[in-house]
Amino acid sequence: MPTDPPAAAVPRPLKLAAAVVAAEGLVLVVLGIAEAFTIQSSRLVLGLTTSAFFVLYGVGLGIVARGLSRASTWSRGPAVFAQLIQLLVAYSFWGGSTKAVSVALALAAVGVLVGIFQKASTEALADDPTKDRPVL
Repeated sequence: MPTDPPAAAVPRPLKLAAAVVAAEGLVLVVLGIAEAFTIQSSRLVLGLTTSAFFVLYGVGLGIVARGLSRASTWSRGPAVFAQLIQLLVAYSFWGGSTKAVSVALALAAVGVLVGIFQKASTEALADDPTKDRPVL
């Protein structure tokens, strides 16, 4: 049975990327819960599905962040995909009073992508079936 690598085996850029992804997941869970408290009867289905989406997406990002923090090979793809989507969301917020939100989302996404694609992180996430282990 594979064991977790020592903390030193996971490069610092990957740890930082995992921390940012975990923070993104936490923010989404909080937004989902906040949305649940503001549901009105006139938009019940929209409110419920939005809340469920935010919470499930946030939990998913938390699982991906845990995978990144353990240098699990499978976690790179979902992390990169989520950050590319986030860059598109950031672009959609550009302009007007939401420019600060756009910049924050873009900086977080670019920071995670840079952390994941650092040479040390890429080597740690290289496909090696003997080191891959379940997240939970």
